[in-house]
Amino acid sequence: MIAPTPEPGPADDLDSGPKVRERERLCAATRTVRPVSDLIRFVVGPDGEAVPDVKHKLPGRGIWVTATRDALDEAIKRKAFVRGFKREVRLPADFVNRTERLLEQAVLDALAIAGKAGLVAAGFGKAETALAREEVVALLHAAEAAAEGIRKLEAASRRRQSGEPPVVIGFLTSAQLDLALNRPNVVHAALLAGPVSETFLARCRRLERFRGPATSIIRPERLGQT
Repeated sequence: MIAPTPEPGPADDLDSGPKVRERERLCAATRTVRPVSDLIRFVVGPDGEAVPDVKHKLPGRGIWVTATRDALDEAIKRKAFVRGFKREVRLPADFVNRTERLLEQAVLDALAIAGKAGLVAAGFGKAETALAREEVVALLHAAEAAAEGIRKLEAASRRRQSGEPPVVIGFLTSAQLDLALNRPNVVHAALLAGPVSETFLARCRRLERFRGPATSIIRPERLGQT
């Protein structure tokens, strides 16, 4: 059973370690309490540099910042890292962009695990077959995928007789899909239902929130709708 979250106070900037048991934490930038899923944890490395702990696994005490570029920019501007850690903290010039790259890598890591678990039907033909026979929660199209292939899989999705239509993800390149799924020339894939798939989708949504509304990671409309 998860204990109730205490009221935030000055001492709540720092957590006690990498095991995240609380459902909510205090954002060091906005001073608001948010669900852990809406935040990014940061720790200080041995060299005194702040490190994004996007998977909540790094040792040491950490602070939390709302998972958006604006909030992280604000945390840097307000020196929230120095205040939270109560020490000098080094922030590299590309700190915000580095955080974004780590969030994207976390997406790819989750996709790789889903692939190893047999939850990814990679390739146009396998994706089309999965749409007819399996519970597909997402369709993945490489960023450079041709419109015709996307259109055909959308048509196959509309022929499904039951269940929620899959979301569409199209921000990963073919090269990234190749590396994550350990096979060449992946342009289209279907993601099957499973806990690992939910982790992948959750990380996609977190990356989308971080990049902001101008960049859509998960297509906002469902397939078959306009």
